[in-house]
Amino acid sequence: MSRFIIEGGHKLHGSITPQGAKNEALEVISAVLLTSEAVTITNIPEILDVKNLIDLLQGMGVKVTRNGVGDYTFEASKVDTEYIETEEFVRKCAALRGSVMVVGPLLARFGRAWFPKPGGDKIGRRRVDTHLDGMMRLGAAMDYDQTRRAFRLHRDGPLRGAWMLLDEASVTGTANIVMAATLAEGTTTIYNAACEPYLQQLCRLLERMGAVIDGIGSNLLTVHGVSRLGGAAHRILPDMIEVGSFIGMAAINRSALTIKDVSYRDLGIIPDSFRRLGVNLEQKGDDIFVPEQDSYEIESFLDGSIMTLADAPWPGLTPDLLSVMLVVATQCKGSVLIHQKMFESRLFFVDKLIDMGAQIILCDPHRAVVIGHDHRITLKAARMTSPDIRAGIAMLLAAMSARGTSVIDNIEQIDRGYEDIENRLNALGAVIAREQ
Repeated sequence: MSRFIIEGGHKLHGSITPQGAKNEALEVISAVLLTSEAVTITNIPEILDVKNLIDLLQGMGVKVTRNGVGDYTFEASKVDTEYIETEEFVRKCAALRGSVMVVGPLLARFGRAWFPKPGGDKIGRRRVDTHLDGMMRLGAAMDYDQTRRAFRLHRDGPLRGAWMLLDEASVTGTANIVMAATLAEGTTTIYNAACEPYLQQLCRLLERMGAVIDGIGSNLLTVHGVSRLGGAAHRILPDMIEVGSFIGMAAINRSALTIKDVSYRDLGIIPDSFRRLGVNLEQKGDDIFVPEQDSYEIESFLDGSIMTLADAPWPGLTPDLLSVMLVVATQCKGSVLIHQKMFESRLFFVDKLIDMGAQIILCDPHRAVVIGHDHRITLKAARMTSPDIRAGIAMLLAAMSARGTSVIDNIEQIDRGYEDIENRLNALGAVIAREQ
């Protein structure tokens, strides 16, 4: 198990470019299973979760060619349909959260797919009902295998288009259903669909492959099934979570930093959410400039009540950035309520921040009140263990601003979402060492 040794208190300077979006990569890479023709995808983040998904596809018989850094061509012309029925395949899927995205394509093209209980972050329950209900509405049958602890989806005839109202605007659930529906007979209408930029990107790739999809960008998607899909080329958007993480790093270290090529129009309310914490970031073309500030004052609502930052389905604030914003708030001036609605265990890492000197009241598994120090009281160095990707990067922010040398164990969790993060941050002036 690897760890980071972080010497805190160093200001950042210069510029950094975010990696390709992890969440989009998991969706569009899975979509290559829908066709036997070549699909080329660029700006792929070469992080652990994505590499594991690519390895999973290769094990299935997908031909993968690495053309360059982040540039891959996939050809799923010789998928091993016997292997995808094996216990080994189901076990590998269970260890990889992103494997849920191959279910829709496999069911649509090959008629069967295993859906094990997904792995990934330890952030509370992650429901899969939306995925399974959507597949059954398209005509799939489902059985549960107690030995493999997995659902087996299968169809005797073709999938058939259907009208459905999703029980939640699940991003991965919507993506799975859309991919399956592209090869279904007839028209599929999906109401309460997720509509975040990465789902829009998936739909645009599918359109270039030959799919017919109406309503992209809205919560009402209509998919007109086609008999086959072909090859295409696609470029992944920059990762909005990295963009937000870098804004947070600049702010908590009172540093000037330029974040380049962020696809600003796809960031939604992320910039304004940081502005509510007092961060005076500036848009410069498609870059973001975070100027150096001595103090960051948290806004109040117009009636004078305490500011609340809460996650919500797009175009609301992504839950993946609340951990970062919570850490930034510890050194702002004022108070804020952080309300993590979607996952009940993501805020438990604040106990370690409290040990570092932060003033935080953990109200319950979903809510925490942060009383900012305004940099008058510096966080103290500590030893921490990363429980998941987002808490891990939040701990890294805290360690970078803390007095002394901190240690973060289990950084494999951070590697799952952030590519070569220590070297990229050291180039900005941070002092972070990796130890095996």
